[in-house]
Amino acid sequence: MGIFSSIMAKLGFGEDKQEAAVAAAPAAVEAAAVAAPVAISEVDVVAKLEALAKAHAEKLNWKVSIVDLLKLLGLDSSLAARKELAAELACPAEKMGDSAQMNMWLHKTVLQKLAANGGNIPADLL
Repeated sequence: MGIFSSIMAKLGFGEDKQEAAVAAAPAAVEAAAVAAPVAISEVDVVAKLEALAKAHAEKLNWKVSIVDLLKLLGLDSSLAARKELAAELACPAEKMGDSAQMNMWLHKTVLQKLAANGGNIPADLL
């Protein structure tokens, strides 16, 4: 599982799909059964992150920092882990050489990808 998949799992993405798949399993036994598409359920990313931030001992600014976002989710925030995430998300090579540019790109891209996968992210964070 990639780092982005871990981020999504920590935020609860895919939980409804798993429950729907388990519920649909008996129907799939029928030979003529056709799987119905499962709608993407919206995940309130901001509410989940705010709740985690309130419970966290350290004050983390997840709204602007990829390091703080990863720390808040209990994931590795080291430079090596961030470079791995950047490679996973196809960060442009010119940004990979400058950790500050890479971090800014990563933060924006992670939030955009969460939004694209059904995350409720306000426009001001994108």
